[in-house]
Amino acid sequence: MPIKQATINALKILGLTDYESKAYLSLTSLISATASEISEDSGVPLSRTYDILKSLHKKGFLEITRGKPLIYRVVPPQDVFEKSRMKIKEELDEAESEVINIYESQISKSPAPIWLIYGSDKIVKKEIKIIGRAKSTLHIAAGFMFHEEVEKLNEALNKSLKRGVQIRIIAAPYNITDDEKIDISEDIKKLDCEIKTFQIPFIKAIIRDKKEMLLIFCKFKDGSVISQTAIGVWNQYTEFVETITDLYNLVWTMDLFNMTTDYK
Repeated sequence: MPIKQATINALKILGLTDYESKAYLSLTSLISATASEISEDSGVPLSRTYDILKSLHKKGFLEITRGKPLIYRVVPPQDVFEKSRMKIKEELDEAESEVINIYESQISKSPAPIWLIYGSDKIVKKEIKIIGRAKSTLHIAAGFMFHEEVEKLNEALNKSLKRGVQIRIIAAPYNITDDEKIDISEDIKKLDCEIKTFQIPFIKAIIRDKKEMLLIFCKFKDGSVISQTAIGVWNQYTEFVETITDLYNLVWTMDLFNMTTDYK
């Protein structure tokens, strides 16, 4: 049956050559066959077919049954594509992380390393990126959270804890976002780190390694945060971030927490 060009292109993305694609597609219809049968069905020269099938086996696209002649059996396509999809995603994630680190290490040298980020989704993504870059410390103040944000941050923070990052969190017990209650401290206390509960104002901050910080603000009405008004201020002025970190640690030791719950 005719094969769409998009399918051929997809197989190239998976790392197959033209001949490998032809041989693989032939085997998906034959299911099990000898090299000569695959050569005849695919149009790939027999002199090249053995090496191509050996390469497809190495890449995980087929299995070989020993005998005379050798029998080649296609691996179920769903297994091949799922494995390849995971590998491609891992490679893309690794590449993205490396390129972002290069970009952000250089962008901080620009004349004004302060940027505004609009929208709760983009802000949460930036929070997770910052947490993922932490090497030694994270200081977080959470006066409010967006819906489903706590779960996403917990996952990122757990990864940082496994890397040995020291984390301190000052969190409000709860807040109202878009007229729905979010139990901040109840969910965050699942983390194995230093956490203090205090009804801080409607502001949020994440500070990494005394090198960068993200401040998040929202408008609120009748005690409820309006998430669509969210603005993040991403700051990489090292001197400023160091000062805010020192202030955070000073507040951490103050008596205002004596009447609040302290989790650790």
